[in-house]
Amino acid sequence: MPPPRTTIRIIVNATPMDIPQGQTITQLLATLGKTGQPAAVEVNQNLVPKRHHDTHTLHQGDTIEIVTLVGGG
Repeated sequence: MPPPRTTIRIIVNATPMDIPQGQTITQLLATLGKTGQPAAVEVNQNLVPKRHHDTHTLHQGDTIEIVTLVGGG
């Protein structure tokens, strides 16, 4: 029997990425250095409200799109 998988593969803004199994959107944003930045996050083309980022667990094969605001003039 193979050992349990400890990482999963997801796609973040069209880039494959391995993350720990059980990671949430909030944890992913921290890994990507986007903590504290306003961000819209879609998982499999469904917008996940910010209030659910702490509880929405990511799964093998999920496609995540993260859009952040960029200021400028």
